[in-house]
Amino acid sequence: MKKYKVMLLLVIASLSLNSCSEDKMDEINKNVNNPKDVPARFAITDAMTSTAFSNTGSDLSFYTGVYVELNAGGFGQMYNAEVRNGEPKNQTTFNNSWNNQYQTMYNLKLIIDRCTTGKEKGNYNTLGIAQILYAYNLALLTDMYGDVPFTEAFQPGVNYQPKLDRQEDLYKIVFSTLQDAIVNLGKTTTGFEAVGTQDLIYQGNTAKWIKAANGLLARYTLRLSFKNPDYDKVIAYANKSFANKSEEFRMKNSSIPNPYFQFDNDRGYLFASKSLFDKLNARANDPRAEGYFQKIRKATGAPLTYEFFTNGVSPQSQNYSYSALLDASNPIFMLSYHELLFIKAEAEARKSAAVTSTASLTAAVNAAFNKDEAVNFSDTDASAYVAGLNIVTNADLLKEIAVQKYFSFYENESVEAYNDYRRLLAMYGSAAAHPIQLANPLNATQFPLRLPYGDSDVSTNNNVKAAFGDGSYVYSEKVWWAGGTR
Repeated sequence: MKKYKVMLLLVIASLSLNSCSEDKMDEINKNVNNPKDVPARFAITDAMTSTAFSNTGSDLSFYTGVYVELNAGGFGQMYNAEVRNGEPKNQTTFNNSWNNQYQTMYNLKLIIDRCTTGKEKGNYNTLGIAQILYAYNLALLTDMYGDVPFTEAFQPGVNYQPKLDRQEDLYKIVFSTLQDAIVNLGKTTTGFEAVGTQDLIYQGNTAKWIKAANGLLARYTLRLSFKNPDYDKVIAYANKSFANKSEEFRMKNSSIPNPYFQFDNDRGYLFASKSLFDKLNARANDPRAEGYFQKIRKATGAPLTYEFFTNGVSPQSQNYSYSALLDASNPIFMLSYHELLFIKAEAEARKSAAVTSTASLTAAVNAAFNKDEAVNFSDTDASAYVAGLNIVTNADLLKEIAVQKYFSFYENESVEAYNDYRRLLAMYGSAAAHPIQLANPLNATQFPLRLPYGDSDVSTNNNVKAAFGDGSYVYSEKVWWAGGTR
């Protein structure tokens, strides 16, 4: 009998151990670094970081900077982009950016859903911030690629073939989402912990987020000026936006270096563009003609000299001058104060052909001279500089606003320089009439009018595959707001 009692106890103990072991294994198998239920105020931090560092400031900016000649691609894949060797039209070129943009938007959608119908319904402040980031990323997506999957996207495991939505319709969503964000940020949030320091952009300051939303509305209203000009509305939005550069929509993260700095440090593929230098040098006493660039020594004992890459022509090499603005702590601008002032200046000048005053242009140039980068030009008198530009007519003023805005975008704002170039190409009707004259001889037939879709969808979504074709459409089909059909 004693023997059976011992055996029974062993069986019970074994069952107990198995049960405990299964519970423990369930606990062990949980990835605590990837929780499934994250408070929105924590999730928003990752969305901000990916928006700035993975979407705005990375490959999209590197490549578009080459296309509009703020930089020159002297080596590696940037050289391929410079000489149009596959990079501008290959489906693999922007695959990482394509995936990052959709992942960021999916994460933001989860935050928005959580704060509207989910566990944090009524968390208006976090909702408004998420909506601004969502609208910004959607505009960035469609600005780069044109028509893209959206309304049927973000359904993993449900819809593997989402249709492409028209850019015209996507822009309606951008505007409505920003307007909803402003309303939500004006509401009182109770019962939820504030975003606070989890907000790496404005530290939870809703008034500044509202100013950012109005600034984006000004930008996107001007973006559609070829299709639907409304300069009064542009000015009204701009007047509700940033009062100075301390309020601009930008991001620094002390633990992550600026992407341009990191890319140069890791690869050394981008160099000083002769096209940009020539434009700066053509304007008397422009401090940026030399201040933007570093001299190099081509051989041991040789003197320091500027070595500019002749766009589309110079041979592949890493022996060219590079940017003097490179610094790990430079901000990534989603919307800068100087851009906002240029937007307002252009809207005022386009509103009436009688406008020839350079006051708004001077304010914008002054902001550009004083922007926060490794080198600024705060000791330059913007009034004297603009006075020397010989602006007489309204056409002169509009041209110089475009060119000075272009200069101000070097080097961390290439995406907006690319958007502006394409918008103005539509408004002026041809490259020959464009205020910004690009120098790459390949542009005659191979200027990228858009970026190609990412391989992850070209290879799996028949709708995207059909739109992509062989990729050559990037040289012939404008996006909708620039006069195209998709």
